[in-house]
Order: sequence, then structure tokens, then C-alpha cells
Amino acid sequence: MLYEYILIFIGAAIPWLEIALVIPVGIIRGLSSFWVMILAFVGNLLTVLPVIIGFEKVRTWYEKRQLKKGKEPSKRSNRGRKIWDKYGLPGLAMLGPILTGTHIAAFIGMSLGSEKKWVTLWMTISIGVWTLIFGIATILGLDIFL
Repeated sequence: MLYEYILIFIGAAIPWLEIALVIPVGIIRGLSSFWVMILAFVGNLLTVLPVIIGFEKVRTWYEKRQLKKGKEPSKRSNRGRKIWDKYGLPGLAMLGPILTGTHIAAFIGMSLGSEKKWVTLWMTISIGVWTLIFGIATILGLDIFL
């Protein structure tokens, strides 16, 4: 059973899987909802923080990658920019986990000029809130069917 909890942690840390998928799957599998939510939160946050802290290196790498491919910004990046224009950093952070993913939301927030401390604060709040939402919704959803 320990390996299932390790998989929850790793799954939450992987961009695009993140908390929206691993929390419901872990709870539905019968794992402790408390530990699933804690491990998913920590796993996701621990991989978002390096993006924020190492932003300059990530941004340089990303820009070079995009230039080599000759690509325009992705749909996710454009969606993140629209959210930013409408709601600012708090809106981007709160909507990021469900629309763009937490890693991309953090990257977009940093690339639009936000300070590391504010991006860290809002991403932590966002991941915490969405962890609770996904966990409680899954638990309540299961209770309806049981």
C-alpha cells in the first residue's frame, strides 16, 4: 500500500497529471483521503517551487525551445494570458490548476513580471484550495453513490 501513496506523490508532481487527477483516483482506489490530499499537495507544490525559484533558467530554455520550433505561444499560454489580463495573479493562480496546470500558471505569472514571493504565495493558496475542492468533492461524490 505504501507504493500507492508514493505514486500519488509522484503523480501530483508530474505536470498535466497533477492534483486534479491523482486526488480523485487515489480516493476512489480506497486510500486514506487525508494522506492522498496531503501527499498530492506536497508533491505538486514541490515541483512548482523550482519553476518559480529557477524561473530565469527555465524561461531562457523555454524561449530557445520555442524559437527553434518557430512556434507561436501555445493555447495554454494564450489562455493564461487572457486570465492574467482579466483577473491578475490571484485569478491566474486560482484558475491555473484547472485551465493551464500549476506549473504553466506559475511560469506565466513569473513571465508577466510578478515577484517570486507573490507567485509562491498565490500558487500555494491555489494548490491548497484545489486540493480541498478535489478531495471533498470526491469524498462527497462517493458518499452519494454508497
